[in-house]
Amino acid sequence: MVADLLRAARADEPPEGLPLEVSRANMDELADILPMPPDVDVTAREAGGVPAEWVVAADADDDRALLYLHGGAYTRGSVRSHRSFCGRLSVATKAPVLALDYRLAPEHPHPAAVDDATTGYRWLLDEGFDPQRLVVAGDSAGGGLTAALLLALRAEGDRRPAGAVLLSPWVDLTLSGASMEERAAEDLICSPESLARSAAWYAGGEDPACPLISPLFGDLTGLPPLLVLVGTAEVLLDDSLRFAAAADVGGVDLTLVVEEGLLHVWPLFPGVPESDDAVAQIGEWVRKRTGA
Repeated sequence: MVADLLRAARADEPPEGLPLEVSRANMDELADILPMPPDVDVTAREAGGVPAEWVVAADADDDRALLYLHGGAYTRGSVRSHRSFCGRLSVATKAPVLALDYRLAPEHPHPAAVDDATTGYRWLLDEGFDPQRLVVAGDSAGGGLTAALLLALRAEGDRRPAGAVLLSPWVDLTLSGASMEERAAEDLICSPESLARSAAWYAGGEDPACPLISPLFGDLTGLPPLLVLVGTAEVLLDDSLRFAAAADVGGVDLTLVVEEGLLHVWPLFPGVPESDDAVAQIGEWVRKRTGA
């Protein structure tokens, strides 16, 4: 059912793409149909000046936290679009989730998103959270932003989190992976053309190979443990495969999960067995890394 809806939506999109304001509204409105787990509280906050939401399951531990960075190609997405998923993550990890509403391109190109993510992470530290009880996570562009945040924290001497979870991460905005073309017909969500538009908007005239824009091209040495999930039916498959290889060179403890035939960020869709399994896997991994 989810695949049918996505296929129809993509078929209806004109080659030049929907107007950005329409695409943003559609993403939020589609997410509104996704159910929130019971007994999850949502509270708006300002995290060091960055709009955010605490999404907290009833049995979440208050001394651990997950910082979540939403996807949307750096040009779409919000705390609203990912609210249901953050609720599911809070239930699975038994930790509060701070969903960050970082600034979007083209109005706010790089480095706005990295700056906001860094601010949100440091706000959690200022709130008294032990970094070894924190995990950062994100999907698609949010997964790439998670990796960029880790590089920025390392460069600036910040204490690193206990780990990070990257779901179908977009870590190469030069779009040089072979799967960008080889998997285009299978991918129901992303197309090379739409990603190219968003990459240009986000880079804002900077070199898209800059490591804080495309973390694939950075030195990954010293990053915390990583969990990366990706499906084979997506154009960003090679982003994850090459990122895992680069992490191995850098001596990073990285667990790569490649799911045959699954679409881009499939864990976001509740009620699908593969999605529920992925969320349970993420929950177990985060609990282990944060000492739950």
